[in-house]
Amino acid sequence: MESRMLKPNELCDASIGGGCGKAGLTTSQQIILGLLAGAFIAVGGAASAVVSHGVADAGVAKLLSGAVFPVGLMLVVMCGAELFTGNCLMIVPLVDGKISIKDVLKNWVIVYIANFIGSMLIAFLVFQSGVFNMSSGKLGGVVIKVASTKGSLAFGTAFASGIMCNFLVCLAVWGAAAAKDVASKVAIIWFPIMAFVACGFEHCVANMYFLTAGILAKSNPIYAQASGLAPNKMIDGAGIVNNLIPVTLGNIVGGAVMVGLAYYAVYKYIPAKKDSSKASLEVKAQS
Repeated sequence: MESRMLKPNELCDASIGGGCGKAGLTTSQQIILGLLAGAFIAVGGAASAVVSHGVADAGVAKLLSGAVFPVGLMLVVMCGAELFTGNCLMIVPLVDGKISIKDVLKNWVIVYIANFIGSMLIAFLVFQSGVFNMSSGKLGGVVIKVASTKGSLAFGTAFASGIMCNFLVCLAVWGAAAAKDVASKVAIIWFPIMAFVACGFEHCVANMYFLTAGILAKSNPIYAQASGLAPNKMIDGAGIVNNLIPVTLGNIVGGAVMVGLAYYAVYKYIPAKKDSSKASLEVKAQS
């Protein structure tokens, strides 16, 4: 009977194949799939805010938010889309010599921009749909406070939080490749993503939605008043840049280094060196 799961040592080869496939996409494909991924993650962000904004207990609110947010990555993985944070794993085929640095950077830049546009589109649609009116505008106030808090994070805090976030996100993506049925993919995606959301770690694509939503929400006087923030404390363009730069850099480190390079070293680089040493010893023994 065929195994229902890939073994850990087989996932590195799966990642290499997947990364090569991403590098082989046309620019138009990368743009469209990037737009979809940004939209998927934004939907998860919007839904997580809806279910948690009225909960008084912070721990329960984070658990509820974490329970709903993973829908975004589930759609990315199972429906197919290009997500910048997951694509940090393209480092694996790069170091294996299967794709070039140009392939990686082209994909990252195009997908990042497309993710941003897709996230902003959903933020605009959610804002226009009246979702932020929930609880007499309280949700709109929460959206502003969340965005403003993210925009005021210190560089080091945002960077470290970004590392932890994409460490978990890329483990979810890496693990999902092992599963050969929908239920298993849902399970391996849900738990790591729930953990990152519950801990409040920073995800650059999710933040593209949250920060844009905050900018839109503060334009409504009811939401602005509900936030309880002074105008000069609310999210602005500088806050978006202040957040996305360190979070994006942290996401790259967490995904590319702590997951991609770590597993490549374990299953490709280190075994190869050991085999080479063993072969050398056998040659010397024979001589």
